[in-house]
Amino acid sequence: MGVVPGALDARGERLAGPIFTGVGLAALAACVLWGPGVRGATLVVVVVTAVWVPLLIPLFRHRRTHPWLAAGYYAGVLAAATLLVAREDTFMGFASFGYPLAFVLFPARWGFFAVAATATLPLLAANSDSPSPTWVLVLSMAGPLLYAAWFVGVESEQRRKANVRLEAALAENASLHAQLVARAREAGVLDERQRLAREIHDTLAQGLTGIVTQLQAADGDGPDRDRRLAKVRELARDSLGEARRAVQALRPEPLDAAQLPEALSELAGRVSSTSGIAVRVETTGETRPLLPELEVTLYRVAQEALANAEKHARASRIGITLSYSDDLVLLDVVDDGVGFRTGDRGDGTGFGLESMRRRVQRVAGTLTVESTPGDGTAVSAQVPAL
Repeated sequence: MGVVPGALDARGERLAGPIFTGVGLAALAACVLWGPGVRGATLVVVVVTAVWVPLLIPLFRHRRTHPWLAAGYYAGVLAAATLLVAREDTFMGFASFGYPLAFVLFPARWGFFAVAATATLPLLAANSDSPSPTWVLVLSMAGPLLYAAWFVGVESEQRRKANVRLEAALAENASLHAQLVARAREAGVLDERQRLAREIHDTLAQGLTGIVTQLQAADGDGPDRDRRLAKVRELARDSLGEARRAVQALRPEPLDAAQLPEALSELAGRVSSTSGIAVRVETTGETRPLLPELEVTLYRVAQEALANAEKHARASRIGITLSYSDDLVLLDVVDDGVGFRTGDRGDGTGFGLESMRRRVQRVAGTLTVESTPGDGTAVSAQVPAL
């Protein structure tokens, strides 16, 4: 609501009321001076109008908070203009003051109704027997058309600028989001390297150390030679298994040959065949490839959630829903198991949930877990669709 679409600054708020009051009084004075002469009742209406118009100055700053006062003021100006035009067509010039005033006092939607009333009532009240001067006709017709064109042009330009700012903000937001994911990816890579270093130190390095120790002790033909060689074979098999497990943890094999929805379906089939639990997978939205880190994260979350449901929930049915939207991908894993209280680790569920949460946070996502004893568990992961 304002002189132009959008809010005025503080200085504009102070000056707009006096400026438009001056315009109205100037239009009224011009019609009096250039008319054939003002006498009797017409002079009374002119004086009342001249007193009424300056009320815009104190009213202007309250037009937003008291719209009915603004409507009453505008109705007074319109009534005065209609009475004056009915007595003398020259006052059509003053009636044109209602066009800019309509957009000063009202929002654009109501302003057009006020403009229509201003264009209609004075013309209907005009004295058809008295020919109007040419300048009055030009002002009454061209004035509203020019002002409407100016107003629409200003509003269109402001909308265009708003769209440009919105596009710039969206582009900046997308750039910041990409930077956030990139930093999360770097942090995730570093964390994964540290985890693999701990894994190698705690498993492979210790296993190889044990093998070397057993081989050194097995030198010669002592009675413990066969037992120590058997121990070497056992340590070698265990170390080989740990190495394979570490390699598998880098990227799930199903994601190398298929997209995420197919990989989840294959995972659900394996869990269903080994546990006897009915696992259903549903995909909504337009399926599209994601960054490898995001697909691995969602796959691991589903894998961990299914493992928890299989080991601890005693569920009979599990539902997996993968939802693609414009800027997000959501994974929901819901079971009908025994559930648990929030914060209760139960039989080891706490570590698995915390592991899932850390994985999702590494890729700038969020994880929520909802569970109630006896009502099952719902795990929901949300990541950016990049």
